Amino acid sequence: MSVSGFLEFLLENRRYSGYIAHIQRIPGKDAALSPAPDVLPARVKDWLEKENITLYSHQAEAIEAIAAGEDVILCTPTASGKTLSFLLPFLTIRQEVRDATALAIYPAKALTRDQQKTMQELEKATGMQILPAIYDGDTPQHDRPLIRSQAGLILTNPYEIHQILPWHRQWSSFFSRLRYIILDEAHQYRGVFGSSMSVLIRRLLRICEHYGSSPQFFLSSATLANPADFARDLTGRNMTIIERSGAPTGDRFFILYNPYQEMVQPRSVYSESAEILSLLVEAGLQSLCFTGSRRMTELVSVWAKNHLSRKSPDKMNSIAAYRAGYLPKERQELERNLKAGVMRGIVSTNALELGIDIGSLDAVVMTGYPGTMMSVWQQAGRAGRSVSDALAILIAMQNPLDQFFMRHPEEFFARPHEHAIIDTKNPYILSGQILCAASELPVRPESDIRWFGNGITNHLDALVENGLVADTPRGYVYTGRKRASELVSLSQISEVWTVEVRNRVIETLDIRQACREAHPGAVLLHQGERYMVSTWDFDRHRIFASQEDPGYYTKVNHQTGVQIRERLMSREIRSGTLCLGRVEVSELYHGYRRLIDERTISTEPLSLEPITFETISVWIEFSQEGMSALSADRDVGGSLHGAEHALIAMMPYHVLCDRWDLGGLSSASSAEVRGKPVIFVYDGYEGGIGLAERAYHIYEELCESAEKMVRECRCKDGCPACIYSPKCGNDNQPLDKKGCIALLKHCADLT
Repeated sequence: MSVSGFLEFLLENRRYSGYIAHIQRIPGKDAALSPAPDVLPARVKDWLEKENITLYSHQAEAIEAIAAGEDVILCTPTASGKTLSFLLPFLTIRQEVRDATALAIYPAKALTRDQQKTMQELEKATGMQILPAIYDGDTPQHDRPLIRSQAGLILTNPYEIHQILPWHRQWSSFFSRLRYIILDEAHQYRGVFGSSMSVLIRRLLRICEHYGSSPQFFLSSATLANPADFARDLTGRNMTIIERSGAPTGDRFFILYNPYQEMVQPRSVYSESAEILSLLVEAGLQSLCFTGSRRMTELVSVWAKNHLSRKSPDKMNSIAAYRAGYLPKERQELERNLKAGVMRGIVSTNALELGIDIGSLDAVVMTGYPGTMMSVWQQAGRAGRSVSDALAILIAMQNPLDQFFMRHPEEFFARPHEHAIIDTKNPYILSGQILCAASELPVRPESDIRWFGNGITNHLDALVENGLVADTPRGYVYTGRKRASELVSLSQISEVWTVEVRNRVIETLDIRQACREAHPGAVLLHQGERYMVSTWDFDRHRIFASQEDPGYYTKVNHQTGVQIRERLMSREIRSGTLCLGRVEVSELYHGYRRLIDERTISTEPLSLEPITFETISVWIEFSQEGMSALSADRDVGGSLHGAEHALIAMMPYHVLCDRWDLGGLSSASSAEVRGKPVIFVYDGYEGGIGLAERAYHIYEELCESAEKMVRECRCKDGCPACIYSPKCGNDNQPLDKKGCIALLKHCADLT
């Protein structure tokens, strides 16, 4: 069956047609081609001609920019040939400087295998040496010296760079000859990970300078709203931006599918995903289904197989799950079978959103909005490579953003890609990275200020006071007992807690995640299994659990307090005063509920110390005029509470983030703002990661989208599709939907 034939089948079948909220046809386009740039060596041009390869326009543009010495960020879709865009310039350099080296950094190990194979094939075809080698945690110790001394292009990941920089003397030859740093899938470097990565890159450049090199950057990324700002924040360099893709595409049909469609029997988003995947496989369409968790990946694959066992039992073994946690051999075999067409359906986490080579697919199913428009198009782009038709189906969850898009397909398809946010000034991240830098080379504030910013002296003074660095005639040097790189995490700011079952670590968490998900008495879900948490070891940050299913699940109750430490900026708006500043957040986890099917069967106390951290918050201090938007019969506290939830729910609509990256607090009378009503929305990480600051600058736009989302929800008093929050510590009480709408409308200046 063809893609159009399958679409016709859905429309004609009453079982499925009632859930289709919208169908969008996205026309394909022809390739935009360019001749091979003159800067390429004759051998490369001969190879292109022999293989009948004509470069796309963006490839030629990137090659010419790199040859001109420019740093480049290439923002084009999946499978648009970004790898060739940096490989051909590297081949060119290797003709001029035979021992020139390059460093390619990928966010996931799996990507390096595909890339190495591509490079080896190009090497063989052209007869020109690239000498690519993978260097990561899986590289055998006895192979490492040879790779460091002989490889032309080393493929690795940020975590490995973090570990090898203290051993840079072993890399002196490689770093002294380094001409290019390639950052593939650069859009993955955002939030805490991106902020840490930005300073890690500066540590790397500092080492390169020590050995006399100043490499160029080549970044490949999904489409972003702010590629120039993002690239500059990430690398410290101004970039040439290439965004117009010359790669051809076929027609793409995009279905918005709503299992919670009004007047139709609601159905589970996961069971619908499984059934539609089975239908696609039964129709002969090779398909990929994305889910949001490891557990659902496994369950959806089982359910899809069950559907096929009843209708097409000969095809049920052609569906499998793919996720992190599998052995490398298992994942590689699945990738090979998918590429070869043996596997007809794969259920995956976002692990396959990245550019792993899995060949051409016919259809993609997304189980819920993946969080960003960037991920939507990355996932949809896995189907219909080259000029073949493709199908993408987004099956909505019952949350505010998913349902908003179901009601407003025009917003979904016209929506620009989000801003990627990196906070290069987070004091907690900077302090840890400066500590690592001091273990690599003595830190001299007068010269290293350009790498680590104006606050470098304050950070060094604090590290000296804590006995971690010493001020010497050579500069500040690391004096700790453990390796500095072991003390500093790239993906977390707070201390890491481990969950252990029979002396085996099954999971790592930060302290706030531990309080929410793994407190004493909690039922912890891990890879589809349930574990009962028994005790905590506070001194060694260990959590002890046993595999057990008690038949219920747990949900923690907590209270939040916010104290304003410093106002950084403010402006008057119609509803009052909008502020941005530093705050101290305290979270008290005081109890938890045992639930069966959303029904509370008991409430239990918790005795945990409050968690406090400093972060950045945006808040609005409502004036009397601002509160006049509420009628006399509205619940003030419920109106503010609903608006707080709605603002947090719609933040991912504007910025690359997850609602769990943010926290909030509302009060009808806050002592922090002289008894005025207030709504706080803050970054959920120590020091902040730039989200609240972005919200400050787009506040009216954020309020407008939140108001529209709540107002158009068809519920009467509030529901998971508008103002309920899954992370609310007060069990979503009180809430006033109509009052929330009135407040948001006033804030957005819509009345």
